[in-house]
Amino acid sequence: MSAARVIVVGGGLAGITAALTAADGGAPVTLVERRRHLGGLTWSSRRNGIWFDNGQHVFLRCCEAYLGLLDRLGVADLVHLQDRLAIPVLAPGRAEPAWIRRSRLPAPLHLAGSLAAYRLLSPGERLGLVGAALALARLDPDDPALDGRTFGAWLAEHGQRDRAVERLWNLIIRPTVNLPAGEASLALAVKVFRTGLLDRAGAGDIGWATVPLARLHGESSERALAEAGVEVVTGASVEAVDGFGDGRAGSVRVGPRTVGGGAVVLATPPGVAAALLPAGLGPDAAALGTSAVVNVHLVLDRRVTDLTLAAAVDSPIEFLFDRTESSGLERGQYLAVSLSAADRLLGRPSGELVATHFAALGELLPAARRARLLDAVVTREPAATFRGGPGSRAYRPGTAAARPGVFLAGAWTDTGWPATMESAVRSGRAAGRAALARVGGAGHPDGPAGAPGGRPPSEQRSTPPSLRARSNA
Repeated sequence: MSAARVIVVGGGLAGITAALTAADGGAPVTLVERRRHLGGLTWSSRRNGIWFDNGQHVFLRCCEAYLGLLDRLGVADLVHLQDRLAIPVLAPGRAEPAWIRRSRLPAPLHLAGSLAAYRLLSPGERLGLVGAALALARLDPDDPALDGRTFGAWLAEHGQRDRAVERLWNLIIRPTVNLPAGEASLALAVKVFRTGLLDRAGAGDIGWATVPLARLHGESSERALAEAGVEVVTGASVEAVDGFGDGRAGSVRVGPRTVGGGAVVLATPPGVAAALLPAGLGPDAAALGTSAVVNVHLVLDRRVTDLTLAAAVDSPIEFLFDRTESSGLERGQYLAVSLSAADRLLGRPSGELVATHFAALGELLPAARRARLLDAVVTREPAATFRGGPGSRAYRPGTAAARPGVFLAGAWTDTGWPATMESAVRSGRAAGRAALARVGGAGHPDGPAGAPGGRPPSEQRSTPPSLRARSNA
């Protein structure tokens, strides 16, 4: 007897993972996505022959669920992963960057040399980093008390002044939690620093796509879902979720069509999930809040840097990425400026943002002053992530909704991680397993090794072979 159908609402990374997990376990699956493409908040568009991603998305070596998804999609060779963490930090008027990078020593000594030589802070400020980092390593991100405080307040208590916060701590916390230290939950900050930097030496090595995100996530997911037998419906919105309960099947209404099933996974933004569930049974989207990301994409007539990525201080630019090769640009250079916690920038005109950040580029990279701007694009994601401030964990629900047979997925659910691609994939894997168990799938809920529902890559191998082949310092 075959399992009942699993219906997945949402075609982002969480929904893709949930659908593949359930299908790999033997359940028939239908995935519904309101957009015409899969990939959710990781998408690309083409303009004047150049591919622009909606934003710069990166992952770390510790993002084991996400790496497992890339393996499952067959695209692990289309990303670059650093051999060792290395972030050049630029500042106006400084000819050479400072560096945040790890050595080959074990954790936590792997960062000691870099911090001792970090020229953007005084010797006394550098010495103060050591005590704060060691104290941070002793905190438990699952301690409920930590979620009631800001990371900034904790840093102040541990001797970290404004300059150290801006020139070091915010370089890490702002792009990962999408809030500055003064507004970020201490619990999420501890998760970032312990899991990404302090517990394992190689955990914080940075990876990014070497192709447009539409190819990395969208096209590969369409192919993998089709091969797994998943019915994919795009360009259609779910109007309602009906039925479901103790031992009862249910259905979703997609326009004039009704799709019946034994379980549904709502892999949508929290506001959409709340609207599809009876009052009081869905997430409190307003309380969870949102935080924006803005990207300014600059196409120059010449190369102005050999750096593939860089952070910046004392500048409107926060992070800078070279997207020339992945965009298909044949001449010149395409640099993407990534701006996190960017609510303040949402209302600013695109021309003003372009002018501000092009000028700032010249302050950081003297060669850019001789470059001509050929094209520019500004992309905005007003609700890129949930707002990871103090108390946010109370508003992040678990996988099971209050309604039997309905499961929740998304980077905003309670995965213990900030709103990252890793969090999205982990949530999708958990929801897919739960839905599979609900409908009685023929396969084991853990799925085969390497699949989204399977063992994380850390239990299989340290790095997928295809990533090993492409990793360079």
